[in-house]
Amino acid sequence: MEPVLVGCYNELKVSRKVDFGFYLDNGDEGILLPKRFAPSTLKIGDTIKVFVYHDSDNRLIATTQVANASVGEIALLKAVAITRQGAFLDWGLMKDLFVPTSKQLGGMREGGMYLVKLYLDEMTGRVAATEKIEQLLSNEVLTIKELDVVDLVVYRKSELGYVMIVNNKHTAILHSNEIFKELNIGDKLTGFVKAIKPENKLDVVLGKPGFGRVEDEQEKILRLLQENDGYLPYHDKSDPEEIYNFFGMSKKSFKMTTGSLYKQRKIEFTQTGIKLLES
Repeated sequence: MEPVLVGCYNELKVSRKVDFGFYLDNGDEGILLPKRFAPSTLKIGDTIKVFVYHDSDNRLIATTQVANASVGEIALLKAVAITRQGAFLDWGLMKDLFVPTSKQLGGMREGGMYLVKLYLDEMTGRVAATEKIEQLLSNEVLTIKELDVVDLVVYRKSELGYVMIVNNKHTAILHSNEIFKELNIGDKLTGFVKAIKPENKLDVVLGKPGFGRVEDEQEKILRLLQENDGYLPYHDKSDPEEIYNFFGMSKKSFKMTTGSLYKQRKIEFTQTGIKLLES
């Protein structure tokens, strides 16, 4: 059977039932899924998706609770307790996530929000986190190409816009002229690789690439027109921020999409907006 991944979600089969829960098959003694986290319909032989980590007694335990991040991922988490050895962050599970003092940048404080990357500690095998993300990111060998859809995390502001973390591995720039919504450090977004520049520097854009992106946005505009009696007061002179706030797209995308809909004779332009044509 496939090895169980600690600090990640696993699909495991129920091997036996006990008074305090179920044991899931890991090819050994089994991993306990406590009764409180087990669906009422769960029975022996069922397969269930669970998150696996170590409990306070260093035993592997399973839960159906949703973790805010898995091993290898980057997330913005809240510090809930501070000790000499390190800090504990709330990651959505019963047991908090440990950040050793040596893995902190400037010392954490209770209640603060911190961007961290989760890893497996080599000594203990437990899930831990580090605030020292920069040294774990590299563009030396890229695992993506232009127009690939990627997962993005807002890392920090820069003179050009925002530095983004790409697929938890690389860094990229999201340029100011491509930003049409408020961004906060730690926000998780979907985008695509717009360009790969010399020295593997990446430019990314939010949303989907190419024609698929236009198709999605065409459907959105048609739906919004139908929901608003066939008329919307937006046009090529509208403020870009107003367009983004209503449609969730840039003014450039709005103009391109409405232009395509006009050519298909699905809408018409008026002096004050766009109007849905009867099919």
